[in-house]
Amino acid sequence: MKKILFMFDKLLQVLMALCLAFMAILVFGNVVLRYAFHSGITWSEEMSRFLFIWMVFLGSIVALKDGSHLGMDLVVTKLPDRVRRIVLIVGQLIILYILGLVLQGSWKMTMDSLESKAPATGLPLSFVYGIGIVLSIGMIVITFTQMYKTISQHKNSPIKKLENLKEEQYRVRASGGEQ
Repeated sequence: MKKILFMFDKLLQVLMALCLAFMAILVFGNVVLRYAFHSGITWSEEMSRFLFIWMVFLGSIVALKDGSHLGMDLVVTKLPDRVRRIVLIVGQLIILYILGLVLQGSWKMTMDSLESKAPATGLPLSFVYGIGIVLSIGMIVITFTQMYKTISQHKNSPIKKLENLKEEQYRVRASGGEQ
């Protein structure tokens, strides 16, 4: 399971890097063509926008896996271990419900836009809306993994991360400032 998640993470990082590289090449190339030759690539702006959308959504999956999304843990860190575990599981269940809604909406939008084409690139708009399906499925897998780790008291569970954060905050306060 670790190897599959590791490969999934690396795949996401490579896809994000490719999106960023292709965006930079398209935008830079278009600027050079416009200023030097008074022409440009007609579809570069639209394709760059599509790649940016994909890069942001793929980055959201990686951020969830790494625990990098913005969160309020002020109250949760003060709770007893058992209550903290319950609160985290309820939060993860809410996340799963919302991801289910995103998956359902993305599926409908993707299916509805199969025949619609983007004006400059001619790509089906389902290419853009399909990232919602990828996002939902990726985040659902990660959330289930985090729930399993929380329930089984795994060493890399969200509970352990909160405990480590709490210990770090105490060390900073005890040392009289920031590290």
